[in-house]
Amino acid sequence: VTAEIISFNTGFMQIYMLTWSLLAVAFLTSFGSSMLYGYNLAVVNSPAVYIKDFYNKTALGRNGTALSGETLTLMYSLTVSVFAIGGLLGSLIVGMLVTRFGRKGTVVKTTVLVFIAGSLMGFSRVCGSPEMVIFGRFITGIHSGISLSVVPMYLGEIAPKNLRGFLGLVPSIFIGTGVFSAQILGLHQLLGKEEHWPLFLSVVVVPTFIQLMLLPWFPESPRYLLIEKHNVHATITALKWYRAKCNIQAEIEEMQDEQRSLSSVETLSVWKLLQDDTVRWQVLSVVIINIGMQLSGIDAIWFYTNDIFENAGIPAPEIQYTTAGTGIIEIIAGLIGCFTIEKLGRRPLMIGGFAMMGLCILSNLSNDVTCTMFVFIPVSAGVPFLITAELFKQSHRPAAYIVGGSLNWLSNFTVGFVFPFLQMSAGSYCYLVFATICVSVAIYVYIMIPETKNKTFMEISQMFSKKEAVLETQSLTHVDQLKLKKMNGYGGVEHASLEFNSSSSVP
Repeated sequence: VTAEIISFNTGFMQIYMLTWSLLAVAFLTSFGSSMLYGYNLAVVNSPAVYIKDFYNKTALGRNGTALSGETLTLMYSLTVSVFAIGGLLGSLIVGMLVTRFGRKGTVVKTTVLVFIAGSLMGFSRVCGSPEMVIFGRFITGIHSGISLSVVPMYLGEIAPKNLRGFLGLVPSIFIGTGVFSAQILGLHQLLGKEEHWPLFLSVVVVPTFIQLMLLPWFPESPRYLLIEKHNVHATITALKWYRAKCNIQAEIEEMQDEQRSLSSVETLSVWKLLQDDTVRWQVLSVVIINIGMQLSGIDAIWFYTNDIFENAGIPAPEIQYTTAGTGIIEIIAGLIGCFTIEKLGRRPLMIGGFAMMGLCILSNLSNDVTCTMFVFIPVSAGVPFLITAELFKQSHRPAAYIVGGSLNWLSNFTVGFVFPFLQMSAGSYCYLVFATICVSVAIYVYIMIPETKNKTFMEISQMFSKKEAVLETQSLTHVDQLKLKKMNGYGGVEHASLEFNSSSSVP
């Protein structure tokens, strides 16, 4: 029976071109990078009281006076949101890194940031330095800002087109796993005690170390090797590594078609990307879905879960277990998205996720959105990061990730820093802002973003080119209709005058 199961699984993977190498790379990159993003989103929630107490005692020892309530809230909000400032910096430099070091090379080389950050946070209490906690959070943010862009880019480029959605959503499963891991380790029976919070913050070095030991053995992105490095031999070697039985020559020819179309185009800077009219709808789409993903309020949930549940009236002893329950649902949602995206497509997942969240928030405002916690989850399914990879060709992709990533992290910072004050002033009605954004993004995706399932990067680019041409034609037709109305209306006098002058010129 075991042999039959193995045979079935092997056959299934070969039919869909999912090899063990592809799966291993998806798991390694996500485990050592994407999972840390989810972990760091939720890790500050459980030890919040202990971290504040550490800040207070340190200030008392240094200055002889304790911090005021407002100052303490401000310092803790900074500790939470400085992660997003680091993420913004990471997203701004990711284009330079992936161009110079490659996709896999960037993932491997940036692991050093995790070890630096883990050391700072792990020894912060011994050194009596709140600054080490804050700076450590900032450095983990830089790493997450880089990995949140480069991992989907890497997986999107090594995957065959019929598996790009599946592999592209593997990171979202590990983001949910990271959130859940932080919630479980934060239980009082494990690392949720006062003496353990520095270890709790620094445990991120473990998955990164495993990644560092194994990932360098796998090849670089074939598209990067061929289109940017012009190394055909390395490209063929990488494709043989990542593919089972497929027409490697056909894939190389498709890459070469893209390479020829980019022969006179260098890798674009952000400024040139924003000036390029041929991709303006792709850029606008990336802007809207990345801002919408963060301003939906999802990260406010993970940053301040305990406070939200406390305000919702859940008994204090039960909050830690309720919080862990949301992490389980996050993982389940990621798995559902991962295994249905190639069947349902990208658009239904985005439209359904954003719309359901918005509507559920509106129906639960009076309950402090206790049950909307579970409907917030689908927005973190990772589709926006996948879409960013799919909407652009090789020359535009790094700059597009810089734009999407920077806006993503700016919105993340805004939510993380402002949410406690917004909640104090508006109560549960602060979620009304999130609901409006969710519904608006769902409407935009429905109207403007085409389905990209099973399409090559060149085909997706052509789809947007056709959309641009249709919109321009409609615009010109509208202008012509206005001119016609003018000629048939008030413009009739001018028309008559022209006819008179024309006829008078005839001998």
